[in-house]
Amino acid sequence: MSGFEQFHIDFYQSNYTIEDQEEGCNSDGSDKNLCESRKSQAEGQPAGRAFVPADMLLSPQSYSGQILQPAYSPDAPSQLGYVDGFDEEPPLLEELGINFEHIWQKTLTVLNPMKPADGSIMNETDLTGPMVFCLALGATLLMAGKVHFGYVYGMSAIGCLAMHALLNLMSTSGVSHGCVASVLGYCLLPMVILSSAAVVFSLQGTPGTVLALFIIGWCSLSASKIFTSALAMEGQQLLIAYPCALLYGLFALLTVF
Repeated sequence: MSGFEQFHIDFYQSNYTIEDQEEGCNSDGSDKNLCESRKSQAEGQPAGRAFVPADMLLSPQSYSGQILQPAYSPDAPSQLGYVDGFDEEPPLLEELGINFEHIWQKTLTVLNPMKPADGSIMNETDLTGPMVFCLALGATLLMAGKVHFGYVYGMSAIGCLAMHALLNLMSTSGVSHGCVASVLGYCLLPMVILSSAAVVFSLQGTPGTVLALFIIGWCSLSASKIFTSALAMEGQQLLIAYPCALLYGLFALLTVF
């Protein structure tokens, strides 16, 4: 190992230069022609190309001007075809499931209990209207001095679960949680009218009780009509209206008292 280390040190500390190579060429007459040919080749090449092999150098005639230029083919699809795809995409509100026309039709169906309901529209899972009506109910109760947001959302969630279990037992096709929540939320609109009236005058009296009973019957009749048409449960509207009246009666108690 000591001999190898000494060789290593002597190798990097040597004073060998190109002039020594030239002197070696001058001293050796047999290799004089070989050294002169190498020297002429080195002087004839630029500094950056002196140590590059000849096979790695490109001739000026080898560049054809077609680098990074793909050949055009008429059968290939257009590269700008993706631009037309954005025009074919549906609107953002439609992708989110928000259809203002259907929301307006459901609202009119709730406001007019005698109007026949469209089962295809009522069977949709639309929670935009119910969320707005729940917020409106909580806001009107707040204006009347009653902070009942937690009660509104809590009773809504429990009522949706109870009605979902009941409707699945009564119907043959079954119903989803979203459909039950959508129908019960839309039918909460008359209760918003009752809570708005509570802001103007007190409902703790005979007129307020009569108005609350009327609103409860309005909500339960609209909800039972929509469930009957959406789930094809003809002849069972009164059976559905009774649990709906119990649920909306809780909201009426919050509003009156």
